[in-house]
Amino acid sequence: MSTVNLTQTASQVRRDIVRMVHAVQSGHPGGSLGCTDFLTALYFKVLEHKPAFNMDGTDEDVFILSNGHISPVFYSVLARSGYFDVKELATFRKINSRLQGHPTTHEHLPGVRSASGSLGQGMSVAIGVALTKKLNNDKHLVFSLHGDGELQEGQNWEAIMFAPHNKIDNLIITIDYNGQQIDGPTAKVLNLENLKAKFEAFNWTVLEMDGNDMDDVVAGLDKAKSLTGQGKPICILMKTIMGKGVDFMEGGHEWHGIAPNDEQLAKALAQLPETLGDY
Repeated sequence: MSTVNLTQTASQVRRDIVRMVHAVQSGHPGGSLGCTDFLTALYFKVLEHKPAFNMDGTDEDVFILSNGHISPVFYSVLARSGYFDVKELATFRKINSRLQGHPTTHEHLPGVRSASGSLGQGMSVAIGVALTKKLNNDKHLVFSLHGDGELQEGQNWEAIMFAPHNKIDNLIITIDYNGQQIDGPTAKVLNLENLKAKFEAFNWTVLEMDGNDMDDVVAGLDKAKSLTGQGKPICILMKTIMGKGVDFMEGGHEWHGIAPNDEQLAKALAQLPETLGDY
């Protein structure tokens, strides 16, 4: 898929996000909108995956979502890429829905291999999947996505030590580096300082990309893939804008976890072209 078509798909995914969260007045639109370009590029161009879902992920690339509160974008991309009917997006966060606020495995939703209600655990899971692939001589890759504020959880740093020590070089993690979390800027809540220097000190290969520029996202992911198999895990520091695509949501932490009202929804949808048809 061309970057033009990816950008058009991303617009539809953003429409899905704001509509899903508005419908139940619950959810996390800010980070979902910021990560839309990344997940669209991943699922529609970069990831070697099979919507005919196989839980163990043998002979295909695997994606692990660690910052599971951005489930609206994850569910939209899964549905739009063929894992389940797009109409199911209308059940988001409703009683007995498979589309809960955080993805869960007991709901048996195609595309979800790891529950992610608690932050800070996804990197350990991704490393486990990547190590399993190496032990099974499966040449496919493992991708994962993490929030920057999520790195304040200590478990991440054990994982960050473990992966390079064990040469887990079939792993590409991406950090959503938007500088915001639910309580405010990460620099004020608990400063992450120089993440690039930190990951490099632990012997990771570190790349940087603009997560809201589709060309840069595709190029960054392709570059990361080209660097696998060289003895080091890969970390992409992805600069994004929380709320990207909806001007009144962009840039601050306020839209981390609140839903738009009717008037705000209309304003948001007016900025997001409908390209694939609403659910």
